Order: sequence, then C-alpha cells, then structure tokens
Amino acid sequence: MNATILEEICARARTDARAARRRVALEELREELPAPAPDFLAALRAKPGVALIAECKRRSPSAGVLREPYDPVELARSYSAGGAAALSCLSNQPYFGGSLAHLEAVARAVDLPVLCKEFVVDEYQIWQARAAGAAALLLIAAALPGAALETLIEACGEARLETLVEVHTGDEMTRAADAGARVIGINNRDLSDFSVDRRRALRLAEQRPGGVWLVAESGVESPRAVGELAEAGFDAVLVGTALVREDDPRELARRLVAAGEGR
Repeated sequence: MNATILEEICARARTDARAARRRVALEELREELPAPAPDFLAALRAKPGVALIAECKRRSPSAGVLREPYDPVELARSYSAGGAAALSCLSNQPYFGGSLAHLEAVARAVDLPVLCKEFVVDEYQIWQARAAGAAALLLIAAALPGAALETLIEACGEARLETLVEVHTGDEMTRAADAGARVIGINNRDLSDFSVDRRRALRLAEQRPGGVWLVAESGVESPRAVGELAEAGFDAVLVGTALVREDDPRELARRLVAAGEGR
C-alpha cells in the first residue's frame, strides 16, 4: 500500500459517509443510540501487565483472506474466554471485508468493550460506530491533517467514545498527545508500503508523552513479542492476524495474556 492508495481509501470513506448520511440523517442517527458501551480505557487499565486487545477481521490488503468461514462473534467469544481485555472489530468493507453489522453483533455477544476499526474522516462515522455499540474508535493521525484530528477527538468525546489514535512517527505521537489523545497506538506497519517493522514500536516508545496509555499494533504474533513490549513499557497490544489465523484463537489469546502478565 502506498500513500496514493491510503488517499484512495480515505476518499472512498468520505463517499460512503456522505451516502450513508443521505439515507439516514445525522440527527436521526443520534436519536437511536444504544446505552453507552463498557469503558474501553478502564478495561485496559483493569488488566495487570500488558492488556490484550484482540481483533476480528476477515481479510487485509497485504495478507488477503485470513479466515474462511469467518464468524466474528465466534472469534469474539473465543477471545473473551482467553482473557482479552477488549476487542477490535473491522468495519471497513471494501478493503477488510468488515461491516458495522459485524461490530454490532460482536458488541451484543460479549461484555467487553469493542474498538471500531475504520478509516475515519467524517464526523458521521463517529455516530455510526456509536450506534453500532462501539466503545472506542480508531483515528489514524496520518489520515487527519491539520485540526482534523483534534476536531474528531472532541466529537468522539461528545459521542462518549474513547479514541485510539494510531501513529507511525514521533511527530505524529506528539501531535496526537497535543490533540488530547489518551490512548495512542504505535503501528509497526508502514502505510506507505504496508511493510512491517517490528522494532518501530520499541523505538518510538522512548518518545512516549506523559499520561498516555500506549498500545503496540501490527506484527505482534507471539507471547515472546508481548513480553518484549512489556519490558519496553507498553500498556496494551492489539493483535489481529495471528489470532484470526490461529486454529485455537482462545488458547493463543490465553498465552498472550499470560505473557503480558509476566507468567
């Protein structure tokens, strides 16, 4: 994936958000909201050591189909039984095969808070996630230049959604903290070519702003990797591909959680 493709994905997200707004007005969407979901950050803080955010996703642009047949509810229940602190669910359909319906089904099936993973570029998407039962929403710093990041973080606060702000550089991490992010995720995946540098999170952890909860994303595939991230001071890990591909995702989740607790 390169920057042009990232721009294409964000452009598609804007188009889809405008189309959804024409079908259901924002005011109408906000009138039909479920009760607030469990507190995402509190769930991470409640876990000793490094908390696990376990992800449900059908496919990815770099790896193709990850699991078939794909049942996000079955995966979510396995992750919950394995001790995950929170869940992540892809709602992007064109590139990841996800949907808001998947998110809603997962949120209804388990008691854990669910992070909505989407390329968010429009406030309408925030309220879509809230209406589907999300507890938190991913915001990608690289996709939100200027004041857009701070604006969307504030809108998420109004919607009673936590944000996980994804960064790839030290400058982005500083910008995220200045914009009010409480949870920052360092993504080992380079959005310019989709390659994974498993050392990026370890390097950038040294520039961690004070007072933020730090999450490592992408390329975390084993208990050993979780242990290394724990030593570097991370508070949580987000694991998707390794868990989705695993024949026994509950057992791998259990092992990742144990590694995060130093067991």
